Amino acid sequence: MSAARVPHSAARIDSTRTISFTFDGRSYSGHPGDTLASALLANGVRRMARSFKYGRPRGIIGAGAEEPNALVQLGTGALTAPNIKATQAELYAGLSATSTSGWPSLDFDLKSVLGQGSRFMPAGFYSKTFKWPRKLWPAYEAVIRKFAGFGSAPTVPDTESYDHLHHHVDVLVVGGGAAGLLAALQSGRAGLKTLLLDEQNELGGWLLSDPTAHIDGRSSDAYVRSVRAALADMPHVTVLTRTTAFGMYEQNMVQAVELVQDHLAPEERQAHLPRHRLHKIRAHHVVLATGAIERPLVFGNNDVPGVMTVSAGQTFFQRYGVLVGKRIVICGTSDLIHDCAEALAKAGAHVTVADVRHAAKARSSRYTVMAGYGIAEVSGGSEVKGVRLVPLDALRDVAVGGGTHIACDTVLSSGGLSPTVHLFCHDGSRPTWDEQAAAFVVPRTGRKGIACVGAVTGAFELQDALSQTTEAMQQVLALLGKPTQLPTPQCAPVHRLAARPMFRLPDGKPEGAGAKAFVDYQNDVSAADIELAVRENYHSIEHVKRYTALGFGTDQGKLSNVNGFVITARALKRPVGEVGTTTYRPAYTPVSLGALAGTMREECFDPSRYTAIHASHVARQAALEPVGQWLRPWYFPKPGEDLHAAVNRECLAARNGVGVMDASTLGKIQIDGPDAREFLNRIYSNAWSQLAVGKCRYGLMLDENGMVMDDGVTACIEANQFYMTTTTGGAARVLNWLERWHQTEWPELKVWMTSVTDHWSTIALVGPKARAVLSKLCTDIDLSAENFKFMDWRGGTVAGLPARVFRVSFSGELSYELNVESGFGHALWEAVMAAGAEFDITPYGTETMHVLRAEKGFIIVGQDTDGSMSPLDLDMAWAVGMKKPFSFLGKRSLSRSDTAREGRKQLVGLLPVDPNAVLIEGAQIMESAVAQPHGNNQMLGHVTSSYHSAFLGRSIAMAVVAGGLQRKDQILHVHAHGQVTPVKVSGSVFVDEKGDRQNV
Repeated sequence: MSAARVPHSAARIDSTRTISFTFDGRSYSGHPGDTLASALLANGVRRMARSFKYGRPRGIIGAGAEEPNALVQLGTGALTAPNIKATQAELYAGLSATSTSGWPSLDFDLKSVLGQGSRFMPAGFYSKTFKWPRKLWPAYEAVIRKFAGFGSAPTVPDTESYDHLHHHVDVLVVGGGAAGLLAALQSGRAGLKTLLLDEQNELGGWLLSDPTAHIDGRSSDAYVRSVRAALADMPHVTVLTRTTAFGMYEQNMVQAVELVQDHLAPEERQAHLPRHRLHKIRAHHVVLATGAIERPLVFGNNDVPGVMTVSAGQTFFQRYGVLVGKRIVICGTSDLIHDCAEALAKAGAHVTVADVRHAAKARSSRYTVMAGYGIAEVSGGSEVKGVRLVPLDALRDVAVGGGTHIACDTVLSSGGLSPTVHLFCHDGSRPTWDEQAAAFVVPRTGRKGIACVGAVTGAFELQDALSQTTEAMQQVLALLGKPTQLPTPQCAPVHRLAARPMFRLPDGKPEGAGAKAFVDYQNDVSAADIELAVRENYHSIEHVKRYTALGFGTDQGKLSNVNGFVITARALKRPVGEVGTTTYRPAYTPVSLGALAGTMREECFDPSRYTAIHASHVARQAALEPVGQWLRPWYFPKPGEDLHAAVNRECLAARNGVGVMDASTLGKIQIDGPDAREFLNRIYSNAWSQLAVGKCRYGLMLDENGMVMDDGVTACIEANQFYMTTTTGGAARVLNWLERWHQTEWPELKVWMTSVTDHWSTIALVGPKARAVLSKLCTDIDLSAENFKFMDWRGGTVAGLPARVFRVSFSGELSYELNVESGFGHALWEAVMAAGAEFDITPYGTETMHVLRAEKGFIIVGQDTDGSMSPLDLDMAWAVGMKKPFSFLGKRSLSRSDTAREGRKQLVGLLPVDPNAVLIEGAQIMESAVAQPHGNNQMLGHVTSSYHSAFLGRSIAMAVVAGGLQRKDQILHVHAHGQVTPVKVSGSVFVDEKGDRQNV
């Protein structure tokens, strides 16, 4: 097949400038305005891919988003992008592209050898062949993935930026063709805030490929320029090109991706602009002017490079000045083929038209028409050599003769237009079959909030599309309070011969006996595969799709689906409308992950939060770990210490001397209002009515099912003000929980919640010497055990700073939590360290905190609980006020039969028989030491927390075990990674069960 540049005034390229690019390592030249596809065609490159299954050579078929074959790897390094359609890749100087299929190369694909046995690889071949032996599944997967082709994701971080932009408009118009331009113009003239989107680099749609069209006495080009200028003069109208609406959701939410800089060479891209931009659009009314895509006819060897759709051949010539062949055969079902034939013949091609209609005639002597003929099959391997045409019955889709062979280098086919219904169907709606249009169309009335105009409704003629658009827009404007009578642009009358609906051209042979006739090019689905699926009892079109992979590719069946639906219907001997369509889902075309993520990457996706004391921790070489986005000290190693040695030292310091921890990350919520006590009574499982000012209380927060969702200490600051602490990771969730119940269930309560987590720095001073250290810093608070008891709080000054001091403990030791305004946290920390120097004060991190609390049997919500643990399961009935006169969240659920049944998993302690054996958290617990896969062994529970206790000189663990509280002193067995560890069930408190140490 050969092609040539034929410059003409209507072409959209700048033929005065030449730019260079490479494809598969070879250098070529093109012009600004070219796509990669048009430039390659102009350079005589026809084979651009190998087929997925059989390794057959493949070339360009379409000219836009419908292209199934020409997928390329675009760019290199961090800027590389896989599976870009060559028909949508705009050419720029230095562009580098490679083919994504063919192994080991595009010229020789090993699959092409295997493809010689294609009769043994029909639909369902993979699932039937690669089921056994199971041990070879990894090898099968590796080989199939290698053979499949497709591109590769970048292996280095993306250096480009992406962002999101939100729009709220009166009218969103999707599609910049004739109907979309008119809709946007009419909306803009009515003064409505309007947004117009189009996926191409300029407005015009099919008008750019049909310069013979005239609207209101002007050429298509002049009409497009005038509308574009009018829209530009309207400040309330925004036009976005290179922008594809890929998904439509509830309440007229449309998402679109704009390729902001992909058309520019990397060195020309502007740093302040994103590569892609995701637009999130809310519109009072959406106007879908998405047009239609020409579908090819199905005939033998219709995948040989050089076979295209008629619209592709016409587009490459009219828009890019590329004559796709010298000897061209065009076959089709409507007058669309004559529009193209006349243009290509006038440009110098030898054109033969095989029109399936017996009454068809040529419009001029420039080309030849063979009326009543169709293509049986194409000859040629790597490129088209000719076609065999067969005469067709005038009424039935059957061949009535042997036919004739015509030599050619290009074949263009047209089976009619398929409306682009995808967006309309994204909410689950289905299009309907229109016999007259021979297509699935959306209703011209649209639906609430959505108007459909132009070809998407089956209005394929330009005048019909413009008239229908005006009618629809009059209704839209009336609904939006802008009723007006709109004029309809006029086009010259066109007299056309009625189309003859055809889809699978007959070749005179039973299906499957002749040359392969492909329906889905990207997945090598043939007409015979669809008939096989029906014979194998797949009668739902959704099942046929999955059995054959029809429409599974990156083109989402834009070319193949309707042909597939019709062939399925005929095999089932059912009406096409009854067979219906498959489900249309977002995205309409592939969207980069960068566009979806936008700025939500690294710190912007999962930001790290730092306490005011962070610099001090870094200066002391603390190992850090993220906890609920906070970067907290994990442990403070001294030279030569590993994690275990550091934690052992820190634990002993807290138990025997004094330790200090940054507890600023605790969630903190201030609760104000005259009904604050009542609110706490309903939120917490214990009572709060009598909590006096200056006192603190531990509380459990339950969900509606009575399961523990959070815990913490809450202090009474004033009569109507409380200071609630939550777990670090649960702060936001708890605040949302409080607001939810207040706003939706108890709005009558006069109470207000304020997050103050970031307002306070909190330092926990822990250990027998904690009072001695604090007494050096605090002179206006009586720290004596008699006057400042456990679970009290006092206000005063610490190190000269206004502070709240809480005597609470998460370690079981004498402990004070010092709270100062966040900005003073660093100063207070350094003052505490200086005051404690003579007592060998030791900073400790989260790992030591975990060990200390586990030694005391204190739970961590989310680790020792999992959403299925009630307070009774945790042996914490003391924290539940079942007798208090008012109800609390979860109370009713605690009396449910399942919640109260015997044998529930309960929190217990475990003491390994070998005191040096540290259990693996998550390990399963059984009564038996032998795990038999088919035995009667029962998993009793699992280990939730496990540590070595330096203070006790042995390992300890906490676990949830079925009926655990009745299993005290029983020997169970912990299974993990093939090892079995016997353990003794104990109480969950390992140190100071009576609590004497925290009360000194």
